[in-house]
Amino acid sequence: MTEPELLRVEGLNVHFPVREGVLNRVVGEVRTVDDVSFSLRHGETLGLVGESGAGKTTIGRAILRAIEPTDGKVLFHIDGEVVDITKLSSRQLRQFRPNLQLIFQDPYSSLNPRMTVRSIIAEPLIASGLAKTMDVEARVQEVAALCKLSVEHLSRYPHAFSGGQRQRIGIARALVASPKFVVADESVSALDVSIQAEILNLLKDLQDQLDLAILFIAHDLSVVAYIADRVAVLYLGQIVELASTKELFSAPRHPYTAALLAAIPETDPDIETRPVTLEGEIPSHGNVPAGCRFHTRCVYAVDRCRSEEPEYREISPDHWVRCHLTEELSDELRR
Repeated sequence: MTEPELLRVEGLNVHFPVREGVLNRVVGEVRTVDDVSFSLRHGETLGLVGESGAGKTTIGRAILRAIEPTDGKVLFHIDGEVVDITKLSSRQLRQFRPNLQLIFQDPYSSLNPRMTVRSIIAEPLIASGLAKTMDVEARVQEVAALCKLSVEHLSRYPHAFSGGQRQRIGIARALVASPKFVVADESVSALDVSIQAEILNLLKDLQDQLDLAILFIAHDLSVVAYIADRVAVLYLGQIVELASTKELFSAPRHPYTAALLAAIPETDPDIETRPVTLEGEIPSHGNVPAGCRFHTRCVYAVDRCRSEEPEYREISPDHWVRCHLTEELSDELRR
């Protein structure tokens, strides 16, 4: 049975003004996130992948209102009601914040070196006011145990821990307020491969125990393949393909997705790979190409791609693509 929907993002935009001159006039805009829509179910992990600078982190932070969206809706289903996070006042957002948490990328800079582990984990409870209605020490010990941290660890400072242990502390801090939704922003990219596996397994175990929905932001497709139920591929601020992990990895329907998958190294030297050429660099968000945003690097681009922006459409159940040539390239892109 399909899990009920927890979060729905509709037409999310994040544009930053470009100013210049003595009068600080607006002369343009940087369209970092442009018309992004997706949903997330209870207990599901959605992987968000793309090159550096594509807008992945901005999407995660806009959902959490750490960055103010320019336009769009972020609808959160809770207690039989639907709350549009973008419409909440500062006071309402602070009360709602325990439901939405963030696991940071860097386990070193994200922890205050002057605070003990106990204080770091308890901080969200104090900031949200939940500390007034619960036994903070008991809750901190409970969530620390879930994250494989001992009671002895709680009195120490971050400098006493390895990168993997620090990330466990960061995960405990994110989970202490019992959120339903977590953004994991490149949360294993700074760790050694063996430690990455431990953290990923921990996240999966916690997800099963706590019924967490996770937006997992990453650029490593191998990691995403392991942890994500569905994957959204982002290019220059737009989702170009979204599908189940199995379907997307076995039968990509967008040239950019195929190029990303072709770049994954094969461990078996006898397997013949078929590289997909990407020409040039990703364009600037401040100078978005006309038509399809990917046409400047796509070997399959035709005149229509250069002048007409493709529609984001559902080509099969829960498989969305933004490409004019999806049907024509179906066999060409299949792995």
